Amino acid sequence: MTSSNKHPKAPWRNFYGRIHGKTMNQAQKDYLDEDLEALSPGAVGWEENPDRTPIDMAARFHGKPVWLEIGFGGGEHLVHMAETYPQVEIIGCEPFINGVAMLLGKIRRLGTQNVSVHPGDVRDLFDVLPDASIDKAFLLYPDPWPKKRHHRRRFVTPEYLGPLNRVLKPGAIFRVATDIPDYVRQTLEEVPKAGFDWLAERPDDWREPWDDWISTRYEQKALREGRVPHYLTFRKR
Repeated sequence: MTSSNKHPKAPWRNFYGRIHGKTMNQAQKDYLDEDLEALSPGAVGWEENPDRTPIDMAARFHGKPVWLEIGFGGGEHLVHMAETYPQVEIIGCEPFINGVAMLLGKIRRLGTQNVSVHPGDVRDLFDVLPDASIDKAFLLYPDPWPKKRHHRRRFVTPEYLGPLNRVLKPGAIFRVATDIPDYVRQTLEEVPKAGFDWLAERPDDWREPWDDWISTRYEQKALREGRVPHYLTFRKR
């Protein structure tokens, strides 16, 4: 457990997930050193933006729709969506630096042009995103925090859902994928209370993936281990 903020103006925020994993290879280190800074969505860090001046979305993204993926893992889905929708800009947020390096490798190999990367806590990004600036958001196979005493660490809690609601445009879509039944329960309890409507009308609406879905390594692991994915779609009121 660490604080995600070190600047004296920063609020105290506990961060419980992993930040570093196994040793990265030299290519991954090069991606971080050479590519990451240019892909920043704006002045997100407290050291560079202690007054939390909002990102100038028009200047940074040239008036294009902007999507947000919260916790992109290795970046498979994020790059897939960026390549499928080149007219959209996508911000990926991931504190696990090994996953960030994996994404940067994919971006370099494919030459993807419409991705921005925040390698840190999404709450710091929420601080500097303007109101109603995001057109769509994704939360895909988030850390389940299975122990009951840890459920408050999950994303689907007011600490995260309130800021998410603020930065999403009215009518914006919020997609959640998870293979954990209790995470489904908490999502269906908390997300509507945060100002969203669940759009399911029949069982296939949460049993079947979205038309533009790509199965990630996390989903493949869930399927191998006999867990059932759920695909939940919400719309901001």
